[in-house]
Amino acid sequence: MRSSECIGCSGFPCTDVRHECFIVPDIDIRPGAISIIMISEASPARPGDYYYAGRDSLFAQTTVQAFKDSGANVSSIEDVVGLGVYLTTAVKCGKTGYGVEAKTIGECSLILEDELALFPKAKVFMLMGDVAIKSINCIARRAGEKRVIPAGSTYKIREGEFSFRGRRVFPSYLQAGPSYFIEKSKRRMIAEDISSALRLVQ
Repeated sequence: MRSSECIGCSGFPCTDVRHECFIVPDIDIRPGAISIIMISEASPARPGDYYYAGRDSLFAQTTVQAFKDSGANVSSIEDVVGLGVYLTTAVKCGKTGYGVEAKTIGECSLILEDELALFPKAKVFMLMGDVAIKSINCIARRAGEKRVIPAGSTYKIREGEFSFRGRRVFPSYLQAGPSYFIEKSKRRMIAEDISSALRLVQ
């Protein structure tokens, strides 16, 4: 199965993102083999930096390093996927500025909701950064459910135990991009969260 053949955007209504950078994972994957879905912020400004664009892509490099930091024996995104991890973004288009408008997160959460439904055996959602957290909360609110992750700084709430529709949810920090190599304290916490998620599904 390829997610890119199952989901997409209708009309591209958002005005604060780069539509030419729209990306949905295009790898052939067995849905039943996925136990962890890792959701980061937005697609990169350069398609060559996306998760599945090759070993030299920025998202691949920082994500592989994050899993190495957690103690996982990986050297490529293929190895990460081999652990049962599916990597995607909450917002499918590239950003035009530093942040993403709430309306855009809400619109793109419709796509993310369809995407998550492709993996019925997933046991863990890893929310890498505020945009991913807001997106999952949008999905829950739209269905009349309570918010999955409470308001507050990730530093304070990440030790809590959260779930969404029977799946364990880990609020964490963004691992995709250059900031991963800069912010050492967050890097340590990301590694801890990945390690916890992997233990949960093993």
